[in-house]
Amino acid sequence: MNDRIRSPQVRLVGPDGDQIGVVPTQEALQRARELDLDLVEVAPLAQPPVARIMDYGKYKYERDIRQKEARRKQARTELKEIKFRPKIDAHDYATKKGHVDRFLRGGHKVKVTIMFRGREMTHTELGRKILDRLVEDLGRMVTVESMPKQEGRNMIMVIAPNRRFLEQEAREQAREASAAPQPEPVASMPASDTDEG
Repeated sequence: MNDRIRSPQVRLVGPDGDQIGVVPTQEALQRARELDLDLVEVAPLAQPPVARIMDYGKYKYERDIRQKEARRKQARTELKEIKFRPKIDAHDYATKKGHVDRFLRGGHKVKVTIMFRGREMTHTELGRKILDRLVEDLGRMVTVESMPKQEGRNMIMVIAPNRRFLEQEAREQAREASAAPQPEPVASMPASDTDEG
């Protein structure tokens, strides 16, 4: 920027984006100072380097805002965790399956943990059955990212949303919503000519 530009000449771009051409760096600096702006090297690897006359403070501020906006728009994939027991009740299973469904629809991966206690360790196949049943119940909406594996007293599996299936489902729902007949608006009763009061 400004006096730090080492190249003897630059391809100059004006403050409004118009191409001025190749000029000596000192002349480009002089033009920038006359406009009370900065000379900023925007393409240092070009031959000759491209420099633009601009308000660097404003440019930097706008760039930071754009970067912050881009970071905010990036999909944040979190790893959610849900825990089951090998002897889980049917109602509890349905509730936890609903949580897993909601996490997946939110675009998150889910770490499913089966916790074994005491003698349950001799029947780890019960945990495997629960994990297999969960994947089967969720169907095409889920992809298994890491197969069930035993880690100490826990059996762990990681599942992720099948984005293609979820996008297709969302499109179908939108199509159904637009094709559904809209209810007729209820006509209001005309006001009576004789107001009592």
